[in-house]
Amino acid sequence: MNIPTVTPQAIAGKRVLVRVDFNVSLAADQRIANDQRIREALPTIEFLLEHKATPVLISHMGRPDGKPDAALSLSCVAGRLGELLGKQVVLVDRFWASDALPRIKKMSAGTVALCENIRFYPGEESNDVWFGRHLSGFADVFVNDAFGTAHRTHASTVGITRFLPSYAGFLFSREVAMIGCALAAPGRPLLLIIGGGKTPEKIRVIDRLLDVANTIYLGGAVANTFFATWGISVGVSKVDHEMIEMARAVLWKATRVHARLILPNDVVVSNSGRTAKPSVRPFHSVPKALGIFDIGPVACRELDGYAKEAKTIIWNGPMGMYEDDRFMAGTQSVFRSLAESGATTIIGGGDTISTIHDQTLLGKIHHVSTGGSAMLEFMEKGTLPAIEALKNHA
Repeated sequence: MNIPTVTPQAIAGKRVLVRVDFNVSLAADQRIANDQRIREALPTIEFLLEHKATPVLISHMGRPDGKPDAALSLSCVAGRLGELLGKQVVLVDRFWASDALPRIKKMSAGTVALCENIRFYPGEESNDVWFGRHLSGFADVFVNDAFGTAHRTHASTVGITRFLPSYAGFLFSREVAMIGCALAAPGRPLLLIIGGGKTPEKIRVIDRLLDVANTIYLGGAVANTFFATWGISVGVSKVDHEMIEMARAVLWKATRVHARLILPNDVVVSNSGRTAKPSVRPFHSVPKALGIFDIGPVACRELDGYAKEAKTIIWNGPMGMYEDDRFMAGTQSVFRSLAESGATTIIGGGDTISTIHDQTLLGKIHHVSTGGSAMLEFMEKGTLPAIEALKNHA
């Protein structure tokens, strides 16, 4: 898919409004727990600075419901970004006020400004036309480098493109190229691994990609829903009962296409309070008082075999309750399998990425997507609202 990507001619010497995704996770002391999303935005920001542009950055963090929330301030992000760039980053508070524009225009060339949490203003999520026009006054050009929000029809992702020449940043373009090519012209076999929750979104992706993938392997809560659809008892496991009928339709479709839809042979079970010692059981013998919290060792070996055969692998969602060390083995096994597979590998989803701590193995992954839901919707529909906005308003 061709989308307009930022060039020197488009931004040299200009003030550039950049939508970034600094929705980072914070520790209890309000320090940044993982700065990967900030680092991913550096190439575009540094490109603008190299060409004498003045970046004005906008991002959200969390869900402040359209009003200021000190716990979700981007002040810590401004500090960390400044450390990474080696220069001060000016935090612009009350960006929605009438005096915001003169404050930004007073900034000297080469200054990096970061507007406070864009979701502090209710017009962001409602895609308010006035707010989009207000933001456009901050700059001459708009660059979207926030693929993780590209599925949102918000003022800072779609609305603003009506008022400024608009381009994709380098991260955004790379996301679209990597995921798009992996689906449109993959090396085969293509292995799709789907775990985690968000069952409605993921069942739609599974349904769409049954016609594309060679093998689809399921884990996490989404696998529980398919077990329940088969009439298999999953005890107290998390199941999306509203999606049973759609899962049944997907299972029926899987019998009529070339793709293999695989569920784990064995699972790790415990009680709902997770005080019982975990044990491994065949998928069809989960006691009523216990629930599934991870895939088992047989499933891990089976999945590793599929990974060794594959030429392209896309993974979204952990295999179990990774927050508890007792249930991380399945997810860690999948990560190792991908890193050692030799295939073109793409992983995405906030939960998936947060489980990765081995930087050596991470370096063997071809692409780590910054978008979870955006990645899923792009795989399902082949485009996103922010992509269409860029194509229409370059």
